[in-house]
Amino acid sequence: MNRDKKPLYRKVNTRARGVRHNFGGDFKYSRNKKRESIEQTKGSMHGKKERGLDYTPLFRFLLSKVGTDWNEVFSEANSRLDKSEPIYWLVALNIDEKEDYVRTGESTYFSGMYVDDNGKLQLTKPELKAKDLTPFCDCCTHTLNGKLFGSE
Repeated sequence: MNRDKKPLYRKVNTRARGVRHNFGGDFKYSRNKKRESIEQTKGSMHGKKERGLDYTPLFRFLLSKVGTDWNEVFSEANSRLDKSEPIYWLVALNIDEKEDYVRTGESTYFSGMYVDDNGKLQLTKPELKAKDLTPFCDCCTHTLNGKLFGSE
């Protein structure tokens, strides 16, 4: 990861209230269970779970780079991330896999992107705006690219 520039993810969403980060307690449910096989002696106390990572800065970075060369965008984004998998949540390399919008959270949506034949990053549906979408429930605040549904 490139240490000179700010990373394109944050550990937790500190702006939301009542966010549970779901840390701890996983090992206590498995430590005294019977062994699955003879080779298994004890389990690990630290799992491979990645909790509390928010990739919203990455998604906004990708939106700001629409129309530019994909190889440059990918190399910069990949150098500022812990892993490259979240890039492909929004960007489709194959035309068959592209989507109009992608749900990244409970009520957060971002425009889908793809790499065109010229190697440029493009929006799948550039005319899609937040005012065109309606929320499916009244209890949540739904956003598209950071803008409220029904606004703008």
